[in-house]
Amino acid sequence: MKLTTRGRYAVTAMLDLALHGKSGPISLADISTRQDISLSYLEQLFAKLRRNNLVKSVRGPGGGYCLSREAVDINVADIIDAVNESTDATNCGGKGICQNGEMCLTHHLWNDLSKQIHHFLSDISLAQLIKKEHVQSISERQDSQQIAVKNDRLLIETETVDV
Repeated sequence: MKLTTRGRYAVTAMLDLALHGKSGPISLADISTRQDISLSYLEQLFAKLRRNNLVKSVRGPGGGYCLSREAVDINVADIIDAVNESTDATNCGGKGICQNGEMCLTHHLWNDLSKQIHHFLSDISLAQLIKKEHVQSISERQDSQQIAVKNDRLLIETETVDV
């Protein structure tokens, strides 16, 4: 089983939203800048997250996205499932047709592993991740970097106007 960038980016973006969304909607552009994820890719992911009722969009000035429910009620497996990511460790997609259309010797082992992975991810909420010290320190670093980038852009715009 390998979690693709789709699943990883979805969890990262949702964690960013949970960390920053307490004061109101968060723009995908801000998430894109902080997490270095393409804006167009985030738009695709958030369309799926919205369809699966994990986020809600807010239109207009100051708009963006908010979690659709409390961070404690959203687990990592919910997010991965919403973007159609698989935690399946079998070679047959869990269908039992691993070896020439028949079940292989280790099918049940890999199928049980898939269930364990999904169960593990179901037991981790966004709220639990937010509380982790390393998540807090990384978030603070990213926020500082984002502020520095915005200040640099403002400086460049100001210099351009003055010329």
